[in-house]
Amino acid sequence: MNTKEQYWKYSLIALILLLGVILFLKSTPFLGGILGASTIYLLVRNQMLYLTEKKKMKPGRVALLLLGESVLVFLIPLSLIIWLLIYKLQNINLDPNDLILKIGHVIDNIETKTGYNLLDRNTLSSIASKLPEIGQMLMNSITGLTVNLLVLLFVLYFMLTGGRRMEQYFYDLLPFNPQNKKNVAREIEVIVRSNAIGIPLLALIQGAVAYLGYLIFGAPNALLFGLLTCFATIVPIIGTSVVWIPLSLYMGLDGHWGMAAGMAAYCLIILTNVDNLTRFILQKKLADTHPLITIFGVVIGLSLFGFMGIIFGPLMLSIFILCIDIFKKEYLEKQR
Repeated sequence: MNTKEQYWKYSLIALILLLGVILFLKSTPFLGGILGASTIYLLVRNQMLYLTEKKKMKPGRVALLLLGESVLVFLIPLSLIIWLLIYKLQNINLDPNDLILKIGHVIDNIETKTGYNLLDRNTLSSIASKLPEIGQMLMNSITGLTVNLLVLLFVLYFMLTGGRRMEQYFYDLLPFNPQNKKNVAREIEVIVRSNAIGIPLLALIQGAVAYLGYLIFGAPNALLFGLLTCFATIVPIIGTSVVWIPLSLYMGLDGHWGMAAGMAAYCLIILTNVDNLTRFILQKKLADTHPLITIFGVVIGLSLFGFMGIIFGPLMLSIFILCIDIFKKEYLEKQR
């Protein structure tokens, strides 16, 4: 390769990288929809191949059929859950002043007995003043979710019509030998499938068990906090405790210390063990991913990709580790 060809090659690489970074930064508001379309594509991929290659149906017709299936199976249930959550949040009557009085009373008692001041009244008032901002942030998130759902449907349609050609194009771009390409493709499919199926299933089980406990111990707005518990399952390490611990404290501050203690014990003993048991079973059935990959992958993924980071964060970390393993086998062990 002469100097001119090298110049063309590296200039083209630089141009690709520059345009790629610009396009990625500008498309970040729609990243959730793009990643969601990729997830659903992997879930319905076998159906697409069966209908197009075995049944010889036209790709456009198959794409519309699977698009309808995706809407019915994935998007409508998700939209209903989010709508129900918003409806419950809009109808909850939370008086910030009353909450400040209850918390302030407990803080005063602690200060009287221990001499230690946890929070002053000004800090409590400042925290309470942030509640309207949280509501506005929630509404902005709902607007972004609606836009991303439309992007998801649009991208998914063209991914389904592309099918094998699209897969082969990206497969050829992978910088590995044929065997390693198969390993990477298999890793992507296994992790995406396991997280896309396992995490919602875990959330539903956790939410149902928590909702039962909230009903038994008379928690206010049991359905609302049951839904919040579903979403809290994606929080690494602490998980559902971000819901039931503050809820137990609130019930105690409201004068129901016995019920609050009972609910806290229920969640600590039953809900936590159900979480551990369910995760263990799902890992064995779907993908035996190391817990550290899941934990750190979710933390990294949520900051990079938003909600879809619970799927693509662990995937990115797993692919990173797989690439290191490939490099070790291909370039380090062979030279010994």
